[in-house]
Amino acid sequence: MNDRPDGFNLDVVVRTSAGLAAWLRDRSLGGGVVVVGHDARHHSAEFATAAAEVLAAAGFAVTMFPGPLPTPVTAFAVKALDAVAGVQITASHNPAADNGYKVFVAGGAQLIAPADSEIETAITKVGPSSELPRAPVEATDDTLLQRYIARVASLPRGSNRDIRIALTALHGVGGETVRAVLHEAGFTDIHFVAEQFDPDPDFPTVTFPNPEEPGATDLVLTLAARVGADVAIALDPDADRCAVGIPGPSGWRMLRGDETGVLLGDYVLAGAPPNSLVASTVVSSRLLAKVAAARGARHAETLTGFKWLVRAGSGLVYAYEEAIGHCVDPAAVRDKDGISAAVLAADLVAELKAAGRGLQDVLDQYAAEFGRHVGDQVSRRFDSIDEITEAMARLRTTPPEMLAGEAVTVTDLSTRRGPMRADAVIFETEHCRVVVRPSGTEPKLKCYLEVVDGTDEQLDGLRSFAKTF
Repeated sequence: MNDRPDGFNLDVVVRTSAGLAAWLRDRSLGGGVVVVGHDARHHSAEFATAAAEVLAAAGFAVTMFPGPLPTPVTAFAVKALDAVAGVQITASHNPAADNGYKVFVAGGAQLIAPADSEIETAITKVGPSSELPRAPVEATDDTLLQRYIARVASLPRGSNRDIRIALTALHGVGGETVRAVLHEAGFTDIHFVAEQFDPDPDFPTVTFPNPEEPGATDLVLTLAARVGADVAIALDPDADRCAVGIPGPSGWRMLRGDETGVLLGDYVLAGAPPNSLVASTVVSSRLLAKVAAARGARHAETLTGFKWLVRAGSGLVYAYEEAIGHCVDPAAVRDKDGISAAVLAADLVAELKAAGRGLQDVLDQYAAEFGRHVGDQVSRRFDSIDEITEAMARLRTTPPEMLAGEAVTVTDLSTRRGPMRADAVIFETEHCRVVVRPSGTEPKLKCYLEVVDGTDEQLDGLRSFAKTF
């Protein structure tokens, strides 16, 4: 959302907060604690203050952070304070003109249906924003932030710290917090991309402030090569996502989200109780499920989004989605958290280095043990939602009979009942898998590709297919 009169603005924030307050009161949660945080985007502080004041006037005990902080800190605070809700003003890794209103419910997870539609209904019953009462709110101190830092700094399991880290905050709010966490955890040889360290809502050095976008991590990879780093780390602007880069024979490269996902998942399982649960989404690689089975653990598959992943089941110790989101400590943060993922990645790299190995060595080991899993993502942008609807209809009515030279099995998730129902179609062959779904935030289709023990030519064939509908 953005700050246009017909988009995200102060009126929207005030009325949304009043609707949220009414929804909470209807569930006998009136007077409870609500946490309010924000990132450093244009107007985020103003919007957060407005949200806090509306909720305070509605009778809630509001804990408002004193300045811009990572989204995971808000998720942590909701759970730590046993709050009835949390609000984070953020647009995560969206372009500079955007902003948004993220809601956490009791327990610290994002809200799910039917709560979302119920709150929307409550908002429609709210009167003009100019008539809604607001009460001043005094910002809290940094106690909650320090509790978060201490918790995340306690996550590393290994004793080795002899690594050099290159890191970028991509002009977001994660720089100071990730530095504090890494230092408290014992990692002190950190080199930051200086021109991207301080929060800047205009994101001047990148076209899109998303570590997944081409070019967004060029500066941190260049820095890593220059200083001889052992690992490169990129946070997105609100620090709930983490991308990892490694050196190789052809230079530095960023790992795909699926590669980081299985590396961190396996590392968490190494220190977890037997029969623990890990989770990934329907569009993620199949590799984590195989690794979990081999480690005596359980695996669950959910729809995309951490609102589903953190509700995957009992005994959850780790969850990830291919879009560089990782939940490595669901007992404390029931959402994706780029800072805790960065710390755990540093811990893993340090332990491997002490043993004379690297992340690529582990990935090669997975390929030998579980088969070579190679993936990619292709996005198709459209001019309208109607065109996306028509494209999905064509895929359903005339699906391909062959993909990459192999017969196709089609699974339409829109025909399922229950929590796995979604507007997505899965095409599978002996070695290949393609999942197609509309984006939840942009006018485009996303195609998730994976080849297992197949050929590079087959992956090229899947890419070609993804560009044809």
